[in-house]
Amino acid sequence: MFYGAVVWDPCLIVGQIVCLQCLYYITLGMFLSLLVGTRVSRMSLVYFFDYVTITASTITGWCVIASFLLTSLAGVVYMLYLIERAKKCLDFSATLYIIHIFICIVYGGWPSSITWWIVNGTGIAVMALLGEYLCIKRERREIPIARYRSNV
Repeated sequence: MFYGAVVWDPCLIVGQIVCLQCLYYITLGMFLSLLVGTRVSRMSLVYFFDYVTITASTITGWCVIASFLLTSLAGVVYMLYLIERAKKCLDFSATLYIIHIFICIVYGGWPSSITWWIVNGTGIAVMALLGEYLCIKRERREIPIARYRSNV
C-alpha cells in the first residue's frame, strides 16, 4: 500500500475491475448455491441475470435477494484489499453494477421489476459506502515506525 505519486495505469484499473467482477460473481454463485440451490431442482444463470427471480413474493425470491445483499457485503471486503483507496470505492462499485446491469439487459431484457432496482440500488449503496468507510478507517491507521536505540 504505497500512496505516493499518482500514476494513471489503465492495465491496473482494468485488472482491478476484472478481478472485482469475477470475485463478485463467484461469491454470488456460492451464496445462490447455498441459499437457493437447496430450494430448486436446477440452478441456472437465470438466478444471476434475470430480474424475474428477484421477487419478494416467494421464499426462493427472498433467498435470491439475500444472496445479492450478502454478495455486496463480501464485495466490501474485496474492495478493501483490491482497491485500497476510499476515493475509488464509489467508482469501482458503480462500474461493477453498471456491467451487471448491462449483462442483465442482454440476458433477460430491461429489468422492469421495482424489487430488482431496490435490491441492486441497496447493493451498490452498501458496497460503496461501507467500502469507503472501511478504506478510510484503514488509511487513517498509524504507520508503525521502528525506533532504534543506540547504546552509546
